[in-house]
Amino acid sequence: SRLKMSAEEILVRPVQLGKDFCLYFDELECDALCKEKTLHRVLRNVNSQLLVVRPDLNVAAFEDVTDQEMQSGKGMHFSIHCYKTTTPLAGMPVAFSVQVENKSYYMCCERECGEMTIKFKEGEVPKEIPGESNIIFFKKTFTSCCSKAFKFEYSMERGMFLAFEEEGYLRKLILKKLSTDEVDETMKMSL
Repeated sequence: SRLKMSAEEILVRPVQLGKDFCLYFDELECDALCKEKTLHRVLRNVNSQLLVVRPDLNVAAFEDVTDQEMQSGKGMHFSIHCYKTTTPLAGMPVAFSVQVENKSYYMCCERECGEMTIKFKEGEVPKEIPGESNIIFFKKTFTSCCSKAFKFEYSMERGMFLAFEEEGYLRKLILKKLSTDEVDETMKMSL
């Protein structure tokens, strides 16, 4: 009697021949993410203000920036790391990092006193993420008719988006829950 191949054996299929002529196999784990490309961008809100990160003050806020300040660009030139995904419906998985004073900081979310807060921590963004990660956001078009603007949904808490909140004179970067089907301009960002 012939041996039947197990379903697992059938699933592993060679995908590409690498530059070193080694055979690579596709990761079959659905939620594993692998870095594909990096975009270098500034992030603007609806008021055309730029997102500026100040790690020393542990704050990120949208500010009016002069051309001169933009040239020196401290804390406002972001690397947007795009990851390959097997579930494109959720949006393109991205992670954000920013250079300040020759150090790299990545953006992540942490729960503090029962509330989700945005943090910038020193370090690099990983090339591969095995499963869930508090640095991953799903990049989605802001509305179907507005393909040039985006909103970023936190991957570990659906319905929570990057947004800004007025706090005194600051327009601070926060995570905000989106009520169903409403259009919230504080979540609208252009790259």
